[in-house]
Amino acid sequence: MEARGDLSDAQWERIEPLLPVGSGRCGRWRDHRQVVNGVLHRIRTGVPWRDLPERYGPWKTVHERHRRWSADGTWQKLLERVQAQEDAAGTIDWDISVDSTVVRAHHHAAGARRTAPSVPRTGRTGRATVERPAGGGGAAGEALGRSRGGFTTKIHLSADGRCRILSLVITPGQHADCTQFEPVMDKIRVPRLVTGRPRTTPDSVSADKGYSNRRTRRYLRKRGIRHVIPEKADQAANRSRRGSAGGRPPGFDHDRYKKRNTVERAINRLKAVRAVAARFDKRAYVYLGTVTAAALVIWLRP
Repeated sequence: MEARGDLSDAQWERIEPLLPVGSGRCGRWRDHRQVVNGVLHRIRTGVPWRDLPERYGPWKTVHERHRRWSADGTWQKLLERVQAQEDAAGTIDWDISVDSTVVRAHHHAAGARRTAPSVPRTGRTGRATVERPAGGGGAAGEALGRSRGGFTTKIHLSADGRCRILSLVITPGQHADCTQFEPVMDKIRVPRLVTGRPRTTPDSVSADKGYSNRRTRRYLRKRGIRHVIPEKADQAANRSRRGSAGGRPPGFDHDRYKKRNTVERAINRLKAVRAVAARFDKRAYVYLGTVTAAALVIWLRP
């Protein structure tokens, strides 16, 4: 019997063929579905790993599988493949929006070791590889920033017109939104199911005034992407003061900008997951895997 929050049969059928297969040299892996449901239960409820219900098996197994898949990019690959399925079906609205949200880090998220551990992994070919995920170097290296309230992490993301996450970047909480616009856009990569290059260019982009600067607009013009970003009052005043040398005001479509609420709603969906709304993971790559797994579940919903 499925517990609340577990993957349905239809959802499991979509991701089961995409999961890694062990070589058999190091023993048989515990059932993927049981472990994945255990990871999703912990992410949804935010419980400590040790308090996972027994129906999901040993908590160490569930935790280690999540850690490895966060390190080697398995969660990201699953997300990209599901996005590819949706794109092939024509259900992605490519009028996207970009924004960020700040997450309060629990004190358990602090105190990671200075160097990130290596993660051995056996892929589909049976060849053992060693992954060394990014991280280490103190709080900044683990995407933890200081604020008056303590440690914070910021999630920068893009969302399609149906409030589903297309790309994710995490930084320390004090990083400005505009500095991560290009990394967020560069991470948009939806593969083709048959042949062809992955799609990386949306039809249009909308963002709030935090992204209003020359570099962002130049980047979008260079890539030929239509955009709707309101101009800041001081920028408009400076342009007017310079007269003809200030150039023309940027175009602004009020009706298109009304759709920017889709990214706000996507953030609300994402932060309805407790382990995303409050960071408990010490390692930045593990927390990114947590957020990616939560985004994957949103894509799997009918």
